[in-house]
Amino acid sequence: MIDPKKLEQIAKQVTDAIPPGVKTMAEDMEGRVKQVLQSQLGKLDMVTREEFEVQTQVLLRTREKLAQLETRLEKLEQKPEPDSPSS
Repeated sequence: MIDPKKLEQIAKQVTDAIPPGVKTMAEDMEGRVKQVLQSQLGKLDMVTREEFEVQTQVLLRTREKLAQLETRLEKLEQKPEPDSPSS
């Protein structure tokens, strides 16, 4: 899913934006923001960058193979059909 360090960074940025008078609750807020982020992001159907890159490569290979097969099919369709013997 998402890197825990990235979640901590986002939670810290949110708590840093809190006005100074409210800083006394910052530690508790940071924990709650982190929990909410994890909960909401967990509901999303996300993949890691590595998984995305792998699937991108698979898609590229599939497209190349499809193009080859289409070319081959076109050549086969252009060949004259052999004369069938009349009985």
